Amino acid sequence: MRKITLEEIENNYKEAIRNKFKIERVEGKHSHYLSNPSQAQLRDLCWEIFSSEPKTDDLSTYRKFFRTDFTPEENTSTQYTDKFKKVGGFYKGDKDPANISTVELAAILVDFHPRPLNKFKKEIGEEDMKLIDELRNTDFSPKEVSTDELVKESEIENFTDSNVDFAETDSVPIQNQYLEPVTLKYKEPKLEQTPEGTSIQTFGKLVDKPKGKKNRYFAIAAVLILLVAIVFLALPEKQCMQWSNDHYEIVDCDLKIEGIGMSPRIELLDKSLVNLKKVNVCDTTTCFDKNGQAMIWYAKTANGIDFFNGHGRHPENNSPLRPVTRYILDKYVKK
Repeated sequence: MRKITLEEIENNYKEAIRNKFKIERVEGKHSHYLSNPSQAQLRDLCWEIFSSEPKTDDLSTYRKFFRTDFTPEENTSTQYTDKFKKVGGFYKGDKDPANISTVELAAILVDFHPRPLNKFKKEIGEEDMKLIDELRNTDFSPKEVSTDELVKESEIENFTDSNVDFAETDSVPIQNQYLEPVTLKYKEPKLEQTPEGTSIQTFGKLVDKPKGKKNRYFAIAAVLILLVAIVFLALPEKQCMQWSNDHYEIVDCDLKIEGIGMSPRIELLDKSLVNLKKVNVCDTTTCFDKNGQAMIWYAKTANGIDFFNGHGRHPENNSPLRPVTRYILDKYVKK
């Protein structure tokens, strides 16, 4: 495993502080000082931070940087305003300072942790250093994110004929402490003046949807319609059957029965019954197979008995079909 050098650790420490500065200058509590980090602004920020319970390590950094102890009664940094030029240059990345105390003071002004460098070396492990190396070789160009991807358009019924006029505001960088900033573009609604002069924020219909977005909706709708059509056409067409004298016939399920009197009902196609036929049995008909199993089935009716070539139910009276026996043949079949 490659051993991480002290120079690499220091470089990563400096880079992490600069990245923290990029966050703090926009959304930090001291952004009013850091947004335009002049020497005077950094001097005033330094005095404000050290005037509120500074840490022991920070006081040591102050002593090394100004070569004097910090005293709350006197702003000793005022006479050293020019020294903050190096701190501002470090933030901008113009030139790495020769003295590490400049870097340490820069870390204090943006409240970077862990600091100072000795703590950074102890708390940043090998895996973190590897990640930082990988991030250094990665292109983190600012990426703009459209508001169409972040904001769902909404309509509120109670507000009509009101449009929101969007004005582009400053970019907000989103980043990790060790990452290069990624710029997020966002828009906020302007305030509309009422007749009374009171500014209110109107909501309701948003700006007309881009044509590209409308076309996307139409494309999605077309695809859904096409899928429904494919599924409908792929489904097998329903078929029905109807008993006709001595056999079943396949008919249209929507067939209308015309005429007067009892007509065989139309049933959904049953492949196990569609080949059922009524047969005429005589003394020469083969009714049993070589194993003695019945090959002919029967059911009694009001007029006598009907024979069929398979099992099931009688198509006309719905009686169950039974396997023929010698007794039935002797009784009902004419010889």
